[in-house]
Amino acid sequence: MGRGLWSESSAARRIIERSNEVLGYDLARICFEGPAETLDSTVHSQPALYVTSFAALETLRETRPERVAQCDITAGLSLGEYTALAFAGVFSFEDGLRLVRTRGEAMQAASDANASGMVSVLGMERDALEQLCASSRQEGEVLQIANYLCPGNIAVSGSLPACERLAAAAPGAGAMKAIRLAVAGAFHTPLMQSAVKRLAAAVASVPMQPARIPVVSNVDGKPQRDPEAIRELLLRQVVSPVLWEDSLRWIVADGCREFCEIGSGRVLAGLLKRIDRKLAIENVTA
Repeated sequence: MGRGLWSESSAARRIIERSNEVLGYDLARICFEGPAETLDSTVHSQPALYVTSFAALETLRETRPERVAQCDITAGLSLGEYTALAFAGVFSFEDGLRLVRTRGEAMQAASDANASGMVSVLGMERDALEQLCASSRQEGEVLQIANYLCPGNIAVSGSLPACERLAAAAPGAGAMKAIRLAVAGAFHTPLMQSAVKRLAAAVASVPMQPARIPVVSNVDGKPQRDPEAIRELLLRQVVSPVLWEDSLRWIVADGCREFCEIGSGRVLAGLLKRIDRKLAIENVTA
């Protein structure tokens, strides 16, 4: 993860080396060499995703500065929102990395406190999946939609037994497929509430500036610039569904026809194509 950027871009190397200094451990070694179970831990995966995405962004800025200068709105999926905010100048790369480290540690602790998980469900409409969540959870359990990704691609989070019941019942309820995700816990649900208090202290301590370009929030699918509103939304994001489809539809409705995906792989481009296949999408992968 990120090795190609390290090899090919001096800008990426500077970002990755700086991240090692900020974190106090060798994130580059974990990204390049693993082991996979260490990298997959949300304590490490969140900083890794943030750093490699920002390294890809800086590589694009180094090689095609005009492409970066043309950007007039930005958004990021879940953890990716932090990269978008740093790109928009709300906080520095370093402060964003410190926030991401705290977020990962807090969410890992919340996950360890509850047996929970996430399931990706393909081929079901929102209303039908919400009904399936209701029928799959028992008293005292949490199970709800966590990520509205695109039409026919939605992720749910919740208590582990409820996730297992939903995954088993989904094909019979009309889903094409239900896949358990390799994540630490039930992200973007109330089961992450204990992470909010710890993250709140970190968010309050970080200097933030008005965004130089709008950042579309995961929480409400609307553009934001005000730093105080952004502070609140970052906390709500931990326990609220990610309205990614709504965010993309807002950006498209605002007139955007050209997108650049920054980060690991081409997942976001695939989600966007499910909304409008005619959009132009460029990928800068980490």
